[in-house]
Amino acid sequence: MLFRMRLLLTLATLLCLGSCRSDYVSYTDTFINREGLPLFYAVEGSGRPVILLHGNGGSHNDLETTSRQLAQAGYRVYSLDSRGQGCNPPLEEYHYIDMAEDVYEFILAKGLTKPAIFGFSDGGNTALQLEVLHPGTLGAIATGGANIFVRGSLVPEFEASFLAQENPNPLNIMMLNEPTMTVEDMQTIGCPALIMAGDGDLIREEHTHLIGNSIPRGESFIVPDADHGSYIYHSTRVGELLLDFFDRIGY
Repeated sequence: MLFRMRLLLTLATLLCLGSCRSDYVSYTDTFINREGLPLFYAVEGSGRPVILLHGNGGSHNDLETTSRQLAQAGYRVYSLDSRGQGCNPPLEEYHYIDMAEDVYEFILAKGLTKPAIFGFSDGGNTALQLEVLHPGTLGAIATGGANIFVRGSLVPEFEASFLAQENPNPLNIMMLNEPTMTVEDMQTIGCPALIMAGDGDLIREEHTHLIGNSIPRGESFIVPDADHGSYIYHSTRVGELLLDFFDRIGY
């Protein structure tokens, strides 16, 4: 077991010397979860904690512009690489519940008190799943392009081709079958929530509004002139929306 953990850490370190390495943050490190899996993360800034979660198959670098904006505004930003992605060695199987538990363990290990969290796409699903599993953990949730179930949540022209794909990779297998949350689950979330999607997103506008309207202190917002990730990847738009949201809720 010890040898396996060291091997995983070595692989993660080698990966981090490549394209996913961060030059914009205060420091980077690797958190080991209860399963012995390495979870790479980057930290920037000081102040109230904000966790950033990337989308499917991405890395913390996808949100580097957002991290810098939040850090400069006075927040301490933790940008995590989800299990098996980014700087972490790939896995053969993925589940949103496992990812949510990873983030929960990270919050406990770092002693973070009710951090805010922003998750893009899969990261948004993970953020919502975390608060459903562990109510009261988060101080605020913001998501971009998240869904709480699969069928009926995607725009029709994309859903048909996505569900019909052959030989999907492990990450896509997860997206074909998960998440499996409900409106009733959303009604248990007590913290403020901002649920966003682009007006040209892969997620139906109706689904985005369904999530936002189902959370007692939730709201939804459709970002104009934006697709699934154009306002997220290396863009200042999502950072501006988050700072406005944090200001309005007093975070």
